[in-house]
Amino acid sequence: MKKILVVLMTAALGLSMLAGCTTKEETGSAAGSDKKTEDTADKGDGKYKLGITIQSLENDYWAGVFGEVERMLKEKGWEYTLVDCKDNSATQIGQIENFITAGCDMIMVHPSDPKAIEDVCKEALDAGVKVMCWDDKMENTTVNWVLDNTELGKTIAGPAADFINAHYSEDNKAEVCVIGYPQTPILLERENGILEGLKGAEGKYEVVANIEGLEANDAQTNVETVLQAHPDCKVFVTVSAGGDIGSNQALLTKYNNNIPEDCGIFSPDATEQQMRAIKKGKEASNTTVGFEGSNSRTATACVDLYDKVLSGETFENDDHNIYRPFVVINAENVDEYLADYE
Repeated sequence: MKKILVVLMTAALGLSMLAGCTTKEETGSAAGSDKKTEDTADKGDGKYKLGITIQSLENDYWAGVFGEVERMLKEKGWEYTLVDCKDNSATQIGQIENFITAGCDMIMVHPSDPKAIEDVCKEALDAGVKVMCWDDKMENTTVNWVLDNTELGKTIAGPAADFINAHYSEDNKAEVCVIGYPQTPILLERENGILEGLKGAEGKYEVVANIEGLEANDAQTNVETVLQAHPDCKVFVTVSAGGDIGSNQALLTKYNNNIPEDCGIFSPDATEQQMRAIKKGKEASNTTVGFEGSNSRTATACVDLYDKVLSGETFENDDHNIYRPFVVINAENVDEYLADYE
């Protein structure tokens, strides 16, 4: 995986460079009110200082999106630091404290544990720093950029249920593996949504394994173990890009690059690697649910929201939680989204 270049904001920040981390149709983009806050961070030169802390840069989805975010921030001439916390709340609290000390105009957090960072995010707000949360509905933030993860899980599972209905029956049930990551509350919500959505093929499948696999390497190892115990398991439904990429590699190895037509993987995130696998039509990756679409579209929407927050727009009541759109991507429409990478 490509490493992400991290630009240090100032030597005083004291952070090391680190390398490395999810509406049924497209319904809109991030939006807020047109009102301005009195403590707006707007600057005459339009240049800002950002601190960004995310769970993990080892995750294919996050690595891809934030490679694009970095490119856009460089084009704007903004000063920023991008770090991951290795999914450790204590580390993330320290990173946020350093961002406050460094005089950031805005902090974006992708929480390892949202409850654990509420207090330090309140410290940031009290210090006049804008706070944007990606993924969780936090209290002490300027705005939260979130997904309805239960509905997302159902949307991931919908094409899987259709696939099962097309290839299996009550007399020939599909063996299904669900790849989750229950330590993270929103991913547990997503997994529960998947289990609910699979009921669209009621009576034609059996979940024979429920494993973890947020990162591709872990997913591949765990899927290989599943395939040893359940060699006829051919349908894999996952909460992350890593689960898709890892299980795809495990299945390509098992079937010597000749994937059976009744074998498929259904996932979120829509990374370039996932979509190219779908386009080939000869791999197990079958359908992925993207949010804004490609990595570049997500990065554009993210940076647009940075602009709104930093320009002083207020996000109150229902507007405090901005729900992201998502779209099902399969062989029929994958070229539209892959075009962003050409």
